[in-house]
Amino acid sequence: MNDTEEILRIAAKGDGVTASGRFAWGAAPGDLLHADGTLKWGPHHVEPPCRHFGHCGGCQLQQLDEESLIAFVEARVANASASQELGTEKIAPPHLSPPLSRRRVSLRAESSGGRIVIGFREARSHRLVELAECHVMAPELAALLGPLRKLLIAMGKGDAGRKGGKPGRHSQPRMAADIEMTLAEQGVDLGIKGLTAEGLAATEAMLDFAREQGLARLTMDGGYGHEVVWEPEPVTVQLGQVSVPFPPGAFLQATLDGERALVAAVSEWLEGAPTVADLFSGLGTFAFALAGPGTRVFAAEAARDAHLACKAAADRAQLPVFCAHRDLFRNPLQPDELSKFAAVVLDPPRAGAREQVDCIARSDVEKVVYISCNPSSWSRDAARLIEGGFRLVELRPVGQFRWSTHVELASFFVR
Repeated sequence: MNDTEEILRIAAKGDGVTASGRFAWGAAPGDLLHADGTLKWGPHHVEPPCRHFGHCGGCQLQQLDEESLIAFVEARVANASASQELGTEKIAPPHLSPPLSRRRVSLRAESSGGRIVIGFREARSHRLVELAECHVMAPELAALLGPLRKLLIAMGKGDAGRKGGKPGRHSQPRMAADIEMTLAEQGVDLGIKGLTAEGLAATEAMLDFAREQGLARLTMDGGYGHEVVWEPEPVTVQLGQVSVPFPPGAFLQATLDGERALVAAVSEWLEGAPTVADLFSGLGTFAFALAGPGTRVFAAEAARDAHLACKAAADRAQLPVFCAHRDLFRNPLQPDELSKFAAVVLDPPRAGAREQVDCIARSDVEKVVYISCNPSSWSRDAARLIEGGFRLVELRPVGQFRWSTHVELASFFVR
C-alpha cells in the first residue's frame, strides 16, 4: 500500500489536504505527503522569505508560489458562494497586495527575561515572536520596532506606567502593551495601549522619541482612553481626494492598494446612481469615492469619532455626503428608509449584518454592493439577499493580508 499522497488544495485555515482527507501544515498543492508526515516539495512550494515563518502567527502561507496563493484567495470566496448556492454570475481575478505594503499593524510588546519583545503571537500560542524582520508591513512601520523597543526599556527602568505585579530587586517591572501603528498622510501614527507615562523623565523620553522618529502622532492609553502625547499637526488620511481626520485607533483598510481595489469595484458598479446609502461607513472610504455631481451619499456609522471625522471632512470639502451617527445593529435602516435610495453599499464587521441585510431584502433598493472581510458571514447574508429577489452579478476576491488565510471580497447584487 502506498501511503504517500499528493496535496491537492489548501484548506480555509491554511493546511494542505490530500484526496483521503489528510492534513499537513506548511504544504503546497503538488507536494507529496509521506506516511510519517514529512513533505516532498512540489512545483508550487517555494522557500518562505521570512526567517520567522513557521513560528510567527502573522503568516500561514509563505510556502505558496504566487499562482497557488492567488488560487487560494479565489477558492475561499468561490467556496463561500457555492456553499449557499448563490449562483454567482462572475468571479473576477483576485487582487493580491504585494509584500511590504501593510500600512496598519497591531503588535504586542512584553517584557521577557529582562528584555522587551515586540512582535506577533506564535501560531496557536500566547508566546511572542520577536520580530527581526517582517515581509508584510510597510518599511516605515518596521523601522520603528528597534527604536520603540529601546523606548519601552527606558520606560521600564524608570518604573513608568507599570501595571500589574511588583518588580523584583534586580529585575525590570513586568510590562505588557498593545502597539498600533498606522501610516497616515503626516507619517506614522503610533498608539501604545496598556502603559502610561508617569513622571517628567518618562514624558520627556516619549517626546524625544516622537520627535527623533518624526512621528505623526503618539498616543498612550493606560485604560482610560487615548491620551495624545505628541501631534505636531492634525493627523489625516486621504480617502479619494479628501483628507479626512484620523481619530486614534480608527479603522483603515490594511493596504492602500487593497483599498483602491475595493473602491474601484464600488465606483464601477454604482456609477451614475443618484442616491447611495453607505452603511457601516467608517471614515468615508466609499462615501468620498462616490459623492460628487449627480450622486448624493448618506453615510451611517456607529463609532462617534469616525462619524464626526467623516462629517468634518465632507463639510470642508463641500461634498454631498450626509452623515448620521447610527448603530445599525440596534437600529438598522428600515425598508421604507432604504427604498428612498437607488443603491446601498455596506461594509460591516466580521460578524456580518443579518438584521440590516434583512431590511435591505425587504426594501425596493435595486443595487447592493456588499464588502466583506469574512466570506462565511457574507455568504449567509448574501443568501438572504438572493431570497429577497436579488441576483449575484459579480464577486471580486481581495487578498490584502498577504500570506494569511484572511480573505476579503467585494460583491455586486442587482434586484
